[in-house]
Amino acid sequence: MRASVIQIAVDEGESVESRRRRAASMVRDQAGADLVVLPELWTTGAFAYEEFGQEAEPLEGPTYEAMAKAASDAGVWLHAGSIPERDPDGPLYNTSLVFSPSGDLAAVYRKIHRFGFDKGEAVLMGAGAELVTVRLPATTLGLGTCYDLRFPELFRGLVDAGAETLVVPAGWPERRRSHWTLLAQARAVENQSFVIACGTAGTHAGVPQAGHSIVVDPWGEVLAEAGAEEEVLTVDFDPGKVAATREQFPALKDRVLGLQPPRRP
Repeated sequence: MRASVIQIAVDEGESVESRRRRAASMVRDQAGADLVVLPELWTTGAFAYEEFGQEAEPLEGPTYEAMAKAASDAGVWLHAGSIPERDPDGPLYNTSLVFSPSGDLAAVYRKIHRFGFDKGEAVLMGAGAELVTVRLPATTLGLGTCYDLRFPELFRGLVDAGAETLVVPAGWPERRRSHWTLLAQARAVENQSFVIACGTAGTHAGVPQAGHSIVVDPWGEVLAEAGAEEEVLTVDFDPGKVAATREQFPALKDRVLGLQPPRRP
């Protein structure tokens, strides 16, 4: 299976429409890949809080249309990163869209863990509530977004739902880049799954981005890692390694906590 991870630069001064056109072109260039992944909030920048409301769009808005067509044109499964979604009946959401090679919408994931503590995304956006998996011909994807990476229980829930490849688009800051790499490898090892983590390059509202998109195998080995600048990271991997790893080293079968309610004394 071939994955192309598009570490697009989100710099100040470029219009959202220009970013859409550029991202769509980069997706089309990946024809021949099985899965293409874009990063979190690439239309606005993950730290451009003041733009969330201004640039938010309905689920089936212009980014949806552009990415559906790009997926169809390239004939790829496309995880289109995430957008600020405006729900007509509720708050904004940090929403990921996954499209099939025919351009059909295959999954919607609204980010569960919002970053910012008492500001930014944490107060401007609503929280999602559903774990989402997507069945591809060769593997099942489990979806998370950026800050979600710090919460292992989310990914364990995805594995329980059948996930074999964990996909995490992000707008991760450079000052915490060591956490990004560490957590991507940890989620791969503890869940015996592939992790495809796609970050952004550039600067979001004055916050330098980490870049360094990374693909990790179920043993925690880094198969490929990008640098700090805009690039497309392409890697071939064998989805069958998940089942082989879980059979060879069946740690998941030894789980005790979280499988059933604790007994009362």
